[in-house]
Amino acid sequence: MPDRPRLTPAIADLRRAVRAALGDLDADSLVLVALSGGPDSLALAAATAFEAPRAGRRAGAVIVDHGLQSGSADVATRAAQQATGLGLAPVRVERVSVGAAAGSGGGPEAAARTARYAALERAASELGASAVLLAHTLDDQAETVLLGLARGSGAASLQGMAAERGIFRRPLLGIRRTMTVQACADAGLEPWTDPQNADPAFTRVRVRQRVLPVLEAELGPGVAEALARTADQLREDAEALDSFAEELAEDLAEHAEAGFSLDAPALAANPPALRQRLIRFAVASEFGVALSRQQTLQVGRLVTDWHGQEGVDLPGVRVVRRGGRLEFGARDSESKGSDGTA
Repeated sequence: MPDRPRLTPAIADLRRAVRAALGDLDADSLVLVALSGGPDSLALAAATAFEAPRAGRRAGAVIVDHGLQSGSADVATRAAQQATGLGLAPVRVERVSVGAAAGSGGGPEAAARTARYAALERAASELGASAVLLAHTLDDQAETVLLGLARGSGAASLQGMAAERGIFRRPLLGIRRTMTVQACADAGLEPWTDPQNADPAFTRVRVRQRVLPVLEAELGPGVAEALARTADQLREDAEALDSFAEELAEDLAEHAEAGFSLDAPALAANPPALRQRLIRFAVASEFGVALSRQQTLQVGRLVTDWHGQEGVDLPGVRVVRRGGRLEFGARDSESKGSDGTA
C-alpha cells in the first residue's frame, strides 16, 4: 500500500463523500472507480482506496480508452499504474470503438459517452461489482443544468445527473472541482490533463471557461452551487410527480389485446404536468417508447382539444379516441413518417 498522505481539508471532504456512497453496499462487495487519470477521478480513486477497506468493501478501477487522442493507450496505462499504486484491485483497461456508438446520434461526445458507459457496465458485470463510482463534480452538475436550460430540454435535463442510477454512483456531486485538484496535490498525485477539457470547440468547455465565469462575475459567487441546488429540487419534484403518475395509471388504464386505453375525462381532470407524465409513463411501460414533449402534447390534444379529429401516429404506436377513452395500440413500423407521425 502507498504511504498515507497527511489529512487535509480537501482529502477529508473527498473521503467523507466516498464513505457516504459506500454505506449501503453489502460487506465484501466490489466497487469500481471509473478512472480517466484526470484530477476528479484520480482524487476519487485515492479516496475510495482509503475508505473501501475500512468499510469492509473491495475496490478496483476501470480505465476506458476511447482511442480518440494520440497517446491514449499510454494515458490509460499510466492511469492503471496509478490505480495499482493506490492499492486498487482488480484494475482493468477497457478499449472501446467510439465509431460503433456514433449511430446513436448526438455527435462524437455522445458517442464516446455511450461507448464508455457500455464498457463500464460490461466490466462491472464480468467482475461482479456492486457499484461503479463516477467522478462528476458539482461543477459538472452546474454545467449540465445550464446546458439543459439553454437548449430548452425541459425539466428532465434541468434535473442534471442523479447521485445514483442503477449501478452508477456519483459521490462528488457536492464537491467543487477545485477540491479534487487540491486533494491530488495534497496526496502527491499527478493527474493527467486532458487537452479536450480546454478545447473551445466543445460546448461544455465554453460553458466552463466563459459562461459560468461571466455569471459568477455579474451575479456574484455561488452560481454553480445554486444551479446544483436547482437540479436537486427539480429531481425531488419530478420523482413525486412520476410516483403520482404511476399510481394514476393503475386506476385509469385498461389493458386490451393490442395495447391499452386511458380514461380521457379523468386525464383531463389532472393538471398538465401530471397528465403528460401519465401518458409518457403508460406508453413507455407498454411499448418501450420514450415520447418527446411534442409527441406527448399531440396525444394530450385528444384529451383537452377533442373535436373528432383523427388519431396520432407515434413511433410504433397509434393513439385514437373512442368515446371517453384514449386507445393505444401497436402499429406497423413501415407506416411511420420520418418524424413519427403519419
